[in-house]
Amino acid sequence: MQEIAHGIFIETSYAGVVLGAINLTHGLLLIDAPHKPDDVRSWRSSLLNLGGGIDRLLVNLDAHVDRTLGARAMECTVVAHEKTAQVFRNRPTALKSQAVETGADWELSNGLGSIRWAPPEISFSQHLMIYWDDAPVILEHHPGPHPGAIWVTVPDAHVVFVGDAVIPGQPPFLANADLDPWIESLRLLLSPAYQDYLVVGGRTGLVAMREVRSQFEYLEMLAEHLHAMAEQKVNPDQLELLIPELIRNFDILPTRQEQFFQRLRWGLNHYYSRHYSALSTEDDEELPGQ
Repeated sequence: MQEIAHGIFIETSYAGVVLGAINLTHGLLLIDAPHKPDDVRSWRSSLLNLGGGIDRLLVNLDAHVDRTLGARAMECTVVAHEKTAQVFRNRPTALKSQAVETGADWELSNGLGSIRWAPPEISFSQHLMIYWDDAPVILEHHPGPHPGAIWVTVPDAHVVFVGDAVIPGQPPFLANADLDPWIESLRLLLSPAYQDYLVVGGRTGLVAMREVRSQFEYLEMLAEHLHAMAEQKVNPDQLELLIPELIRNFDILPTRQEQFFQRLRWGLNHYYSRHYSALSTEDDEELPGQ
């Protein structure tokens, strides 16, 4: 566990997502959860050493399985955006083994069995301010990676958790994404308002502004490619031809090449179908696995 500012901690050693813990007078504000049961137990044990108030509140930065699968085992109140809450209303009661290959990290874990979800008990539409200390922690809707994606900002400490908005070194998750608002969210993150902030990405931990800009340029390039293909009425089967170009800029370990290739294959096909096909789904009808 790394303390990145006074009372603000991140944990990058677990599979899937980066976890956060904000130590406040009233209690701990937790950001996302590990998806492996052993990692949940380890994380809960680590949190005991932080002290602070007695209450616990878990924030889901979006509805992705990697960050929500272990929420119930954290045994605390869950808060998320209303569109994330809607996803849980549409999901089966429990996650069971399924032949879905979205390129997510939870799919690489063995022995997960049947795990019951923990739907958010608190939800909001645009902003939620949590006064568990002298200054608030702000939860704010920033769609793009997911319709229910949010950021957690600690203004006094100049720290912001942005989830999957910035994930350096690996392809983005596209199946439930919307590139236009995602690009606008990153434009905001690159603005003077956030220039002196510590930015915590949901997959790798602290990210530099050059990595935010790289993500911004990558998504702009991807959006241009997809718009051009849609105008030309390209058959969705041809989307796979984009993948070598989209993946070549990442320094990917050989053990993860197949996973990330599949992430782009799955994401591109479902993104193209949702945004450029008459058969597109509604935003809150989340695709399996993500």
